Parts: sequence; structure tokens; C-alpha cells
Amino acid sequence: MQTALPVRADCRLLDPCGVPRFPATRYQGSKRKLAATIVEQLGDLEFTTVLDAFGGTGAVAYALKQLGKHVTYNDILTFNHQIGLALIENDSVRLSDEEIEAIGEQRKGVSYGDFIERTFAGIYFTDEENRWLDTAVGNIRCIPNGYQRALAWFALFQSAMAKRPYNLFHRSNLYMRTADVTRTFGNKATWDRSFQEHFRRFAQEANAAVIDGGGVCRAICGDALDVEPAFDLVYIDTPYINRAGIGVDYQQFYHFLEGLVRYEEWPALIDDRFKHRPLARVDQPWSDPRLCGEMFRRLFARYRDSILIVSYRSDGIPSIDELAKVLRRVKRRIRVVDGPLYQYALSTNPRSREVLLIGQD
Repeated sequence: MQTALPVRADCRLLDPCGVPRFPATRYQGSKRKLAATIVEQLGDLEFTTVLDAFGGTGAVAYALKQLGKHVTYNDILTFNHQIGLALIENDSVRLSDEEIEAIGEQRKGVSYGDFIERTFAGIYFTDEENRWLDTAVGNIRCIPNGYQRALAWFALFQSAMAKRPYNLFHRSNLYMRTADVTRTFGNKATWDRSFQEHFRRFAQEANAAVIDGGGVCRAICGDALDVEPAFDLVYIDTPYINRAGIGVDYQQFYHFLEGLVRYEEWPALIDDRFKHRPLARVDQPWSDPRLCGEMFRRLFARYRDSILIVSYRSDGIPSIDELAKVLRRVKRRIRVVDGPLYQYALSTNPRSREVLLIGQD
């Protein structure tokens, strides 16, 4: 059965006074603007425990947390796991104003590295900004409370993306920020704002997003196929592969953020063949059109005892019909909810729609 996803004028996640709670994010593929609408479709389902198997920015997990569900956020990337710790598992801890303001200041007794300044000169940020990042990483790593540390990582990730053309780390293009040319796109004022200013803003937004939804929430880091299948409902939002067979590789787009969290390991992880210093590529079967169909079959089979919610694009590979066919192997009732047009940042297809597949016994 196919139904239409309702179009809402405001799909942001709100507090009881109508104020947006979930922080703004520049993460490609984020469901922040769609999360409330997606969760609305689950209103007639009975469930308490939820797995967000590909957590990403955590927008859907956060919306479910607001409803008092027991949410487990999972993501395979280490930096995303920090987002889950900060906004999903954490229900009360915040950063103090003093901690926020001191993040870029060197302190006695702390050992600071210079890896970013040495390795990424002229690639993403200026020399001064790279030195600030090395200092900030050193300070964050010294924060004893894990949730405060995660909040600081979140603010640092958002700050780094805000100062990047396209909000990505897919190429060496600092010149786009620094060239003295007439600009037809981008926000030079945002690019030129200091890291400290950005960090302050995003840390305050993260603090404001910390809530106790009433459920027991946690954040884990691993392959979705390795998580124990013990949930009433599993929400599945895998990397998207477009009709041309090109998949989203989040590790390559955000390798710099992954490196920040894995600072000590970073030198050994880099692929030096490329000027922009990405991490060595890891096989991404979810982004491979030849393998993703089998990956969906394995995932559905693993969580066959849960209500399965799949979020995908109308023009993706596999197609919605193919996904529904695979889902019918493990679920007797399938509902396809066809959503409104929604064009993600950097997408060249304005006709693509968000679609939900809801599988129940």
C-alpha cells in the first residue's frame, strides 16, 4: 500500500515553546528538516526500543528520544559516534562558558601536537587556523567527562564544516576562500569568521539540545550488521546511491573530522597519494551499486523480528520497488509512504523524493 508523506511547513525539531532544539548541521544527507515528518509516520506503531542503525547526524534518533523512546544510536564512523554521545546518550551534561572560551588557548601541563599544521598547510585552512585546531584537539582530549568531550567534538566538527566550501573535505580548495575574486556562491563572511566564534556558537547550540527525553538512550559505534537484534523498531537510513550508480562515501567526504577524533592514529591512516590527504579508502559496500542489494537483504534478515523502517530516495539504487520486494521476504505487511520533493545540498536532481518503507508482521 502506498500513501503520501504529509508536507509540513516546519519540520524542525521543536521544544514545547516552539523553539528549534536540534542544532543546525551542514552534514550532507542530514534528516534534520525531515525528521519530525518521518517520526509522524510512526505514530500508529507500538514500540519502545529503537535502533537507528545508520545514525549520522542523529536527527531522527533525537526526534524519537523526544518522544521518550529508548533509543540506540549506531554509526560506523568514530566522529559520528561522538555526535550520538553528545545529543542522544547524554541527557544532562553541558559545557560551561569557561570551557567553551578556553578551547583554543594553550594551557600549562598539556602536550599539544602540530600534526594538522604540518600536514594540511594550504589545503583546507590557513596556517593560523591549523594551529588553532591542533590546540583545540589537545584541549578536547583532556576533557575528563565523556559527554562534555563529545559536545566539544560536535562543536569542532560543525565549526570545521562551516569554514569549508561545500562543507566537505573532498578536495584541496582553500583558494576558494582566500582568492580576491568576485563570488557568485558561498558565504565568505562565514568562511572568514574565526574558529573560536564558530565554536562558541555551535557549543551553545549543542548545550541547548541536551535533553532528558525520559527513555534510556545510548550511542554505539560499529557495523549495523553486528548490532544485536533486540529492538521493537529499527530505522534504516543507509548511504544513498543515485541512478548513475554513484554512492555517498561519508568517510571520504568527512575524513578530516574522523582524523580529528583519531588524532594519534591519524598519521598512519592517511593516503599520501592525494593532495587533500584523505584517509586510506575502506571498502564501502553500502555505496556500491553491485553490493548494496545483498547488504539490504542481510540487514532485513538480521532484524526480521523488529518493525523495519527504511528511508530512501525515489531515484536511488536499489529502486523503491526492489527494496519493497526484498522487504516482503521478511515482513507480511508493507506500506510505502511517498514523500514531498526534497533536494539535498549539492544534489543536481530537484525531482528526487524522500520515501519511507514500513514493514510489519
